[in-house]
Amino acid sequence: MKLLEDKIREEGIILGDGVLKVDRFLNHQIDPALMQALGNEFAHLYKDAGITKILTVETSGIAPAVFAGLALGVPVVFGRKNKSITLLDNLYTTSVYSYTKQVSNEISISKDFLNEDDYVLIIDDFLANGQAVAGLLSICRSAHAEVAGIGIVIEKSFQKGRRWIEETGIRIESLARIASLENNEVVFVSEGEHV
Repeated sequence: MKLLEDKIREEGIILGDGVLKVDRFLNHQIDPALMQALGNEFAHLYKDAGITKILTVETSGIAPAVFAGLALGVPVVFGRKNKSITLLDNLYTTSVYSYTKQVSNEISISKDFLNEDDYVLIIDDFLANGQAVAGLLSICRSAHAEVAGIGIVIEKSFQKGRRWIEETGIRIESLARIASLENNEVVFVSEGEHV
């Protein structure tokens, strides 16, 4: 998606060790017009997939997921990282390791919002090693919900996440695929190139 690639080139900051900082438009400050465009693109890609629910993890996946949910006309459910007094039991839980924060978080989703009748689109902000997606897939298995596909805003194709997802046979669509972050330059995967 050229709009997203241009935004990454203009406002993304490479921190080294495979880390791309995009807090000017996605991870801290949110660009609503860009998020709406991302959500509309996910909705376009999955319009015929029979999606009944979108699933993400707080916090950075919420904005693109909400706009995709709006475009598809389906609810958005997000895995919560912090327990709340209103979220005590009747939960699906799993542990998710964050590559950028280098910590594991237990995420929880109420059993009231995900079940065997759901056909799910998972949306996440980044795909590196696939830990967040693996956690959400685990929750979907526990709920006996069917996963129609996975939508990623920014994929680091030089890490193993995509290969692992492709091995599961689940459809994956990434809006920006990064081939490398070397020499302080973002290099995107070319259209049709397999990385």
